[in-house]
Amino acid sequence: MHPDLASDLDQLPALLEEARQRAVGFLAGLDDRPVIPRQADRPTPAGPLQENGGGLRAALAEFDERWEPRLSASTGPRYFGFVTGGATPAALVGDWLTATADQNSNSSLDPAGQHLERETVGWLRELFGLSSAHSGAFVSGATMSNTVGLAVAREWLGERLGVDVAEDGVAALGRVRVLSGSAHSSVSKALSVLGLGRAALTVVPTLPGREAVDVAALERALAEADGPCIVVANAGTVNTVDFDDLSAIAALREQYGFWLHVDAAFGAFAALSPEHARLVAGLDRADSVCVDLHKWLNVPYDSAVQFTRRRDLQARVFQNAAAYLGPIGEHPDLVHLTPENSHRLRALAAWFTLRAYGRAGHREIVERCTTGARALGEAIEAIDGLRLLAPVRLNVVCFTLAEDPTPERLAALAAELSGEAFLTPTRYAGLPALRAAFSNWRTTEADVRRTAEALAGAVRKLGTD
Repeated sequence: MHPDLASDLDQLPALLEEARQRAVGFLAGLDDRPVIPRQADRPTPAGPLQENGGGLRAALAEFDERWEPRLSASTGPRYFGFVTGGATPAALVGDWLTATADQNSNSSLDPAGQHLERETVGWLRELFGLSSAHSGAFVSGATMSNTVGLAVAREWLGERLGVDVAEDGVAALGRVRVLSGSAHSSVSKALSVLGLGRAALTVVPTLPGREAVDVAALERALAEADGPCIVVANAGTVNTVDFDDLSAIAALREQYGFWLHVDAAFGAFAALSPEHARLVAGLDRADSVCVDLHKWLNVPYDSAVQFTRRRDLQARVFQNAAAYLGPIGEHPDLVHLTPENSHRLRALAAWFTLRAYGRAGHREIVERCTTGARALGEAIEAIDGLRLLAPVRLNVVCFTLAEDPTPERLAALAAELSGEAFLTPTRYAGLPALRAAFSNWRTTEADVRRTAEALAGAVRKLGTD
């Protein structure tokens, strides 16, 4: 064994304790840490990889000097970009133990990991109000969840047309139509990856002043379609958290026979709140569903789940035949259900946070986030120089400058704010805008007030520059 490896193995308990102290210090400093540090540029280049590294303590020392000060407070309460959660205490412990155990959770030949994943998927299915007709598997994020769902939809199209896409390729399908009102960018990416092409996506008109699809316009598009289609519905759009009428869309399927995929990356969590559960009425009627877990479940990156009613088609797409793998059978190993032949036991962090806090604990996170978003929206309406662009329906606040809302001025506003809070740019109703997404379990009323005060100060400074 290399001397550095041998030394680190001998000192491993002490080294892990040093890492624990660093982790505790990082988390304890979140409230005072700049959300986006000013020195977020690259450090001085380290040079070529050394022949001898010096062991873990040397790596920790260099990390402390060169990289730790440049890390954002993305796990903290005022990181409002990208609909990013943090990691609850239980999820953090689960993630540490995931790396410690380093399980291969894809095969029944080493089954504990996939048994745990199936149990966790069952809890999540109940959490979101889905029936046992839906099976699921963990993937890396919403993009991969949408990709898997649309891959199963692609196979369903082949079944309807009498071809086997998994064997014969997408050319056997001919032209494919995918209909959606406000599809997330990951949908187009998935269509490209799956060989269906970005041009397959047809944008259907939305309701006036909304991001929700006009169901009447969707029905007209379905009536004009030549052959079976895929419909991508939204349960929570990124700009304004608007929801398509899932029940009405599902009702159209009886006449037009399409595959219904619902992108519920973070909107599925509305099911936890009695006030907002109506927004996801009809979610269980979907053929496939995308939910991102490193958003509102507050587990570490990278973690999402996908659900479908057609596990048989899913296994047909992703089956992996090799002598060292188990057969597909009635309950396929996870290796046959996603693009990954290998994935870490990312279900463990989700298992821990669900087991630790239950439905009530995660409901409280959702309701506190929605209350905070509503409060920030009200504060923005009271700030001279800002304009709210849409009602705060759930957990995202979309706003712009009242005058001259150019991308450059909004970028300057966000940069001025970045030490206190992180907001991401967008465009809504033809206007450059900013959005604040509430999904972190740490965010409190005090964080909302602090963000509103920082916004007001940044607007005043922008006006004097």
